[in-house]
Amino acid sequence: MSLTDRIRKQFEESAELKREAAATLAAPIAAAVDRLTAALASDRKILVCGNGGSAADSQHLAAELVGRYERERPELAAIALTTDTSILTAVGNDYAFEQVFARQVRALGREGDVLVAISTSGNSPNVVAAVEVAHERDLVVVALTGRGGGRMASLLGDDDVHLCVPHERTARIQEVHLLILHCLCDGIDASLLGDD
Repeated sequence: MSLTDRIRKQFEESAELKREAAATLAAPIAAAVDRLTAALASDRKILVCGNGGSAADSQHLAAELVGRYERERPELAAIALTTDTSILTAVGNDYAFEQVFARQVRALGREGDVLVAISTSGNSPNVVAAVEVAHERDLVVVALTGRGGGRMASLLGDDDVHLCVPHERTARIQEVHLLILHCLCDGIDASLLGDD
């Protein structure tokens, strides 16, 4: 297979998965927008966590909410729990890496806040621990996963929203996660500002 054919195949696989995922994820994404908008309208905040590429997605979502997505609007309260290297290294060293997000959720999370927990496998121990603490603190959880949802799927309650990409490959799951994040931002803006 030529390099250009390999590249075309990547685009085709990504587009096919996105079309497939739209059928199953549109309604849950709308439910997630409702949860996020309700929290923000009640002067609550969004906490976001994940590892690796999902850490980058966490920062991306927080940046879009604090800054702007595509339309001018007031700043929205969002914190990526992946960015403070002093907290991450202190907690990782003094406690365990599995606690780097959970301790931040315990410190910063308040009832009515939302935790957006991102893990392509749904099994990342530190993200799972954050979900457990979020429930202890009465936060709603919006979980972005793939591969059936892993352990996180079994932890979610009736008020939570599970956005599970129907795929096994990390790269494809991450591509859909990015699209989901943009859908969340667009939906929040539409809910707060009205359709444009």
